[in-house]
Amino acid sequence: MERQSMALVGDKEEIIRKSAEYHPTVWGDYFIRNYSYLPLEKKEYMIKRVEELKERVRNLFEETRDVLQIMILVDSIQLLGLDYHFEKEIIAALRLIYETDIENYGLYEVSLRFRLLRQHGYYLSADAFNKLKDDKGRFLSALNGDAKGLLSLYNAAYLGTHEEMILDEAISFTKYQLESMLGELERPLATEVSLFLETPLYRRSRRLMVRKYIPIYQENWMRNDTILELAKLDFNILQALHREEVKKITIWWNDLALAKSYKFARDRVVECYYWIVTMYFEPQYSRARLITSKVISLMSIMDDIYDNYSTVEESRLLTEAIERWEPQAVDQVPEYLKDFYLKLLKTCKDFEDELEPHEKYRIPYLQEGIKGLSRCYFQEVQWCAEGYVPSLEEHLRVSLKSTGYPAITCTSYVGMVEDATKEAFEWVASFPKILKSSSIICRLMDDITSHELEQQRDHVASTVESYMKEYGTNVKVAHEKLRVMVERAWKDLNEECLRSTQVARSLIEILLHLSRAMEDVHKYIDSYTNSNTRMKDHVSLILVESFPI
Repeated sequence: MERQSMALVGDKEEIIRKSAEYHPTVWGDYFIRNYSYLPLEKKEYMIKRVEELKERVRNLFEETRDVLQIMILVDSIQLLGLDYHFEKEIIAALRLIYETDIENYGLYEVSLRFRLLRQHGYYLSADAFNKLKDDKGRFLSALNGDAKGLLSLYNAAYLGTHEEMILDEAISFTKYQLESMLGELERPLATEVSLFLETPLYRRSRRLMVRKYIPIYQENWMRNDTILELAKLDFNILQALHREEVKKITIWWNDLALAKSYKFARDRVVECYYWIVTMYFEPQYSRARLITSKVISLMSIMDDIYDNYSTVEESRLLTEAIERWEPQAVDQVPEYLKDFYLKLLKTCKDFEDELEPHEKYRIPYLQEGIKGLSRCYFQEVQWCAEGYVPSLEEHLRVSLKSTGYPAITCTSYVGMVEDATKEAFEWVASFPKILKSSSIICRLMDDITSHELEQQRDHVASTVESYMKEYGTNVKVAHEKLRVMVERAWKDLNEECLRSTQVARSLIEILLHLSRAMEDVHKYIDSYTNSNTRMKDHVSLILVESFPI
């Protein structure tokens, strides 16, 4: 059956549409009304002070000879979101850390070294952790009271790959021990342990991690006050830039007026920007953030057109018009979709005008990404209309791409500068394994958290239904099995991050950040759709609340 039915009204048939009820925008014009530029004098002082503090930190790299202290320095700088200022120093430090013999190091040091190096693509054998076990293969009881060391091992173990069973065992062991001792720990260690037990460090959205870690670092008696002051100033300066960007995005969105025309769709432009700022927050990606935020906002409307409102025939006509990608095709689009179609084309043309001459080749890749997305959306509309529940494999062939992650990844490269080469666009268009892994994480986590709500209305079968039908299980078992698939996808992703590819590390990192975004947005509920919950709190932390200096 189709999601819409026909009713006779007078002499005419009228479509009775079954559309979802979404709450209105949480933020509205907040970032327009409440935005104010930093006073020039204050901004100049902050920038000057940052340069002074950066020089002091560079001196720390030069003066520190102890490898453990260098590891702690690199880790602190990364946790506080300052690593983009010290790329050369960190590269040199990691080389030194890699070449250092760790035979006499303890649990904390061995685990920290493993995590730091793996995070940056160094392959390091997990055999280093064998010495932590007794002759019966159990972790040494002497480790049980070492909360700092256990937390270090816990966070390191999440960078494991498929064959590293010792890291799976380490997660179970450390999680149990940390949960057991949590009530006895003092701050700030107790806060840190609680934070990472909820979501391990490696899977945390970086920008939100920075916002939550600065107060933890401030409470640490071993903190470096130069680094702490630099972290707060840097966060506030970047937040001012991000607020300026979200103001521009909100003005653009209001001028576009699609949210007013399509009341059945989610109005989530600020949340879209938040999603993108968690992918890359550094100042050099400002243009890329604006472009990607605009595209993902349009993709959200497009998703709701197909998913919640349009008939099969209307969806087919829109898909064919997007395939043609020319203003003249608007004539074949249903009347109520003409505005969306033309504004989609115009927005992409505006991007092309904005790019430098040598960058304009990127736009066809962006267009192909959106075309591919519309084809997948249309396939799902057909499945829903037919009441068809595909096999899990057939479902994933379509639904991994309907996550939007392939299109978003391509779009995220469009506004970048040096690293986004033609080879990089060809690579992402080939749907490489690391992008597939990230899309699996997105699709399955989305379906698990959205399943119950979506099945209250006519909706395409999710991977949950596909699994239940194929294997004859109930919802609970299906959820458990899909979560196992998420864990496998993370290990695939970890393995791919250790392989050399033809693309820059910065482009690989975006796929990691997209995967981490799902832990932020879909861990408990679909907080994008229900954005008046934890999403609202997180947006506030990143874009509203500054640090007092």
